[in-house]
Amino acid sequence: MDLITAIMSRRSCRKYKPDEVPRDKIERILQAANWAPSGRNWQQWEFLVVTGEKREKIGKLYGEIVAERWPEPQARTSEQRIFLHWAETLGDAPVVIVALTRTDADPNTRKMNLESTAAAFQNLLLAAYAEGLGTCWMTGPLRREEELKKLLEVAEDREIVALTPLGYPLEWPSPPPRLDSDLSQKVRWIK
Repeated sequence: MDLITAIMSRRSCRKYKPDEVPRDKIERILQAANWAPSGRNWQQWEFLVVTGEKREKIGKLYGEIVAERWPEPQARTSEQRIFLHWAETLGDAPVVIVALTRTDADPNTRKMNLESTAAAFQNLLLAAYAEGLGTCWMTGPLRREEELKKLLEVAEDREIVALTPLGYPLEWPSPPPRLDSDLSQKVRWIK
């Protein structure tokens, strides 16, 4: 699969098979993430590969975050109930990968660290897709980042950038339409 095809056909997956993901596949995906460009070549990312009980606790925490923002259960729409189930179970993915970076008091350095780790995370998502695995870039659980950090025993000098479930997709979603598909609004050519 060529890179442009991978970029245009990768989707956020929200339903996974329970099948275990072989460690060598996860390691290949993490190697691809590790080859991302980074500010000052600091390669300032770290990854946590979470399974088992801790993965389940991430889902429980995310379910609580989603539920507290919505109406009482009897007033929820079908779409809300489906999304809540996804949040609570993380789509039944057997693995969650969490991307971390160093915190920094200097806002410019912090921004560079976040951007560099985001580039590594994009590599991870594309590599997973090339391996036949589904992912979904998630930041919603970060609404309670301190609890998540405590659960995962993340050092105080680190912050969570994003996380993704990882597993074999039960189904691939249809592609959503691109906003401004001809790029007439998003791109300006400057001489």
